[in-house]
Order: sequence, then C-alpha cells, then structure tokens
Amino acid sequence: MRIHKDQFQNHDMSKLIKGAVVPRPIAWVSTISRDGTRNLAPFSFFTVASMNPITLCFSVGGGASDKDTLANIKETGQFIVNIVSESLANQMHETSLQYSPEEDEFEKAGTQAEPGDFVDVPRVAESPVQMECELDQVVEVGTNSLVLGTVVGYHIHDDVYMEKDKVNPDKLKPVGRMAGDYSYIREFYSLPNNDLPK
Repeated sequence: MRIHKDQFQNHDMSKLIKGAVVPRPIAWVSTISRDGTRNLAPFSFFTVASMNPITLCFSVGGGASDKDTLANIKETGQFIVNIVSESLANQMHETSLQYSPEEDEFEKAGTQAEPGDFVDVPRVAESPVQMECELDQVVEVGTNSLVLGTVVGYHIHDDVYMEKDKVNPDKLKPVGRMAGDYSYIREFYSLPNNDLPK
C-alpha cells in the first residue's frame, strides 16, 4: 500500500507514523512554574538536535500536561530531561495522566525530587541520567511546539557510568515508546552481523 498526502485524511496517519517510528526514547521533562509548582511529564518525540552546542529537542502537543510543561519553559527558560529506566516506567506513566496545573506530578508519581545544580528546576533523583537544560528556542511546527534546550549540566548514576565516558546500556535499561505500548531495550548487536534474518 502507498498513501499520498492527498489521501492522508482517509487513514489514521497518527497510528501509521507512531507505529513505524519506533522505538522512541522518552524525555521525562521536569519544569517548575514561577509560583513554584513542580511539573513532570513524558514526551516521546525526543532526540539530540546538536552536539555543538549540546542541544536536546522534544515536541510538545496539545494536552493539558503538555501545555503546563511548555508554559513553564517559556516562563523560566529552564527544564531537565530525565531518562526513564524500566524501574520508573509506572511512575512515568502516572505523570502522563491529566492533572490540573496546581497539582504536583512528582507527588502524584511518588518520585523523589532533587534540586538542579545548574538550573532552578527539580530533577528525578531515581532517574539514571538527568540533563539540565536552558531554553534555546521554541519552534512552532504545525500544531506542535519543538523545544530546543542547551545542556548545561549532566548527572549520571555511578552504576550506569562506564570508564572513558560511556553509558552502560545494560544498567540504563531505557524504556522505548511504541505505537501505543512500550518496549524493553535489552539486546544489542554489532554490524555486520551474519546472524540477522535475510
């Protein structure tokens, strides 16, 4: 089957795109409002945008928690990307639910907050990697907002860190986002690999 953009309205393109672009990493973004309310929400449209300067990006849609995240970032110019490991998947899911702006997702999820060292935003203490960011820019892309942030601080748990500045994937145990579900990311291989299916 092939689908031209003129035929997109006849298909559920959201399912077709999200089902094909997988597994997606999850940015568990923590922010804080000007009045001090903490916010925590996951975003799976997430990647590295640049290594010089080191810049992360994630796309914000139109949900209530999404709007809180975006509003806080625009107000303060700061956020933290926390990496979701398997042991944090249920808490991450809890923060994907809709809460009013005055509610604290750290409390709802039962996660421990630690203050950022380089930005005035709390980070998820249990997260194996936490990257503190200052807002670079917000780019409006259709109905979404692409947030780009420069990394100004990096935290990694000792058991995840490997010598010569590597991240141990077996210890990181990241969670991948599929179309509607999630995936384990546990098996790794190098290329070329003669054991791959033909």
